[in-house]
Amino acid sequence: MIELKHVRKEFPDVTPLKDVNAVINDGDVIAIIGPSGTGKSTLLRALNMLDPPTSGEIIFDGECITSRDCNINNVRRKMGMVFQSFNLFGHLTVLENIIVPQTDLLGRSFSEAREKALSLLGTVGLRDKALAYPDELSGGQKQRIAIARTLAMDPEVILFDEPTSALDPTMVGEVEAVIRSLSKTGVTMLIVTHEMRFAREIANRVFYMDDGGIYEEGTPEEIFNNPKGDKTRRFIKRLRVLEFEITSRDFDFLSLASSLEEYCHKSQIDYALSYRVRSVFEELCKTIIAPQLPTDALMNVVFEYDGMSTVVMEVSYNGEEFNPLESDNDIALKLIKANTSTISCSDNKVTATIK
Repeated sequence: MIELKHVRKEFPDVTPLKDVNAVINDGDVIAIIGPSGTGKSTLLRALNMLDPPTSGEIIFDGECITSRDCNINNVRRKMGMVFQSFNLFGHLTVLENIIVPQTDLLGRSFSEAREKALSLLGTVGLRDKALAYPDELSGGQKQRIAIARTLAMDPEVILFDEPTSALDPTMVGEVEAVIRSLSKTGVTMLIVTHEMRFAREIANRVFYMDDGGIYEEGTPEEIFNNPKGDKTRRFIKRLRVLEFEITSRDFDFLSLASSLEEYCHKSQIDYALSYRVRSVFEELCKTIIAPQLPTDALMNVVFEYDGMSTVVMEVSYNGEEFNPLESDNDIALKLIKANTSTISCSDNKVTATIK
């Protein structure tokens, strides 16, 4: 079992891990997903102390491996890592790449290490490449060799850092097949991946990372079918999001309208839908809601585009509860209803679907 307690990692210009807490059970297969730059790879490198945490504790098999007294080399023998860039030795044959770590680090005899290496090459379907050199292999074959080399060390835990990201799309399947086979052996695995289908199929748990930590975790069913957090939902559904926070009744509508137009352009929203979105934003927020807000006005506006044909606009606001859809401004209401397929209001929050 691995336990992370308030793990933080700081670099001079960025803090990718702010406060990570998690328990990883023996036999877990955990897919780690999330936007780029949210600390996923840093988390793996912190786990095996390639990038030791700035603060916090990592407990592995009852031992605090972040302690200065810990023999980290012994820990790394139990925790293998497969990198996206393969890291094979170009001057060694495939067979030698798998033999040498066993003889140097585990003290195995050459014959024992060779037998182990050949067996694992069979497991990953590359026994016929034993005497080839890395530069004679495809990217998918190199990654399978890297996996075999890691398995040769008999690790209790394997960390996969985006194992298919450097591969041609035609080679992704062969590496995923090997990892899928490993998932059935009971070895604990943590896999950073952008392949959502693969994550859903292989994992028994999913970590969604954002804001320097594990923003949400759960089973694949929970994360992919019923995410609780807004950021998780937006990531899973690949929503394109724009958010405004308005702090004055007399807000600069033209500036926000310009930002909205730019968002529509970058999201490749067609002109007709863009026009309806801008119209609903103007009539609802500027014409109806803003004049009703208190002096300390606060309005939050979020647009979510599904990449197909629908924009969902959500507007929440402070002050005494009122329903903008019951406004006396009949012209504004007619324009809003003409440009929305559904619209509702509850607890000072309006949700409109614009198609």
